Amino acid sequence: MQKAPSHFAAWARGATSDGMSMFILSPETVWNPKALETGSVPRKVLHRIAFLPKGGGAAMVARVIFENEPLRCFIALSPFVAAMFIWRDLALPISQAPVAMIIVIGFFEMKVLRLSPDKRKALMTEDDAARILDTLSYRARRVLTRLAAHRGQTSGEIMLVVEQSELAHITPLTLVSVQTREGKPRILPLDDTERGLIADGLFDAEFSERDLHAANLREDIYLRSVTFDARGVSGHARLAALLDAPAPQEATA
Repeated sequence: MQKAPSHFAAWARGATSDGMSMFILSPETVWNPKALETGSVPRKVLHRIAFLPKGGGAAMVARVIFENEPLRCFIALSPFVAAMFIWRDLALPISQAPVAMIIVIGFFEMKVLRLSPDKRKALMTEDDAARILDTLSYRARRVLTRLAAHRGQTSGEIMLVVEQSELAHITPLTLVSVQTREGKPRILPLDDTERGLIADGLFDAEFSERDLHAANLREDIYLRSVTFDARGVSGHARLAALLDAPAPQEATA
């Protein structure tokens, strides 16, 4: 299997790694947290929820906006718009060519931004894809163990949900969230430390977002979730979380 180049730098508050687009999704990392409310988990976000990212800068905002299909249609049709401005006498005939516009949009969406089934299967072998998904499962459980220990959670299930864009020829957009069906199904809030645990523990140079994206493209599945029972947190993990916790500040007179 040919591994895509990986460059990873963790952003604790939910942003991008160098050359990638990972966003840690929680009520604290979006401007419109009510949009994340859900009645079931794992919650699919892309193409269903319009969220406004706080972190990641202009590059992340632009990448999220590009998932908007009407915008991509406008980009595909921009040559027609330009032609109408250049050749004004042909503006009316150009604007009345819906078949040509549909063909251009279809080509842009299916050939430029996506891969055919044969090309998706050729990205890697089935065994390679299975190994990548096993790695995701292992790392997700490790992250969830640390999260549960950090929270002091001793019961209930939490799940790490990783969703990627289905667009192939563009920087992968990866949304990572922690969700639960305990009580009211919801996307959990995450503090700076918890977002840091995800950013540091999920992807790196050995296992990148592009690796997972290639496996997802091959399987044509873009939403992955790993569930963890907090009762499985070891005493060692709880002790480590306690030692890593910031010392309480003494009250000043």
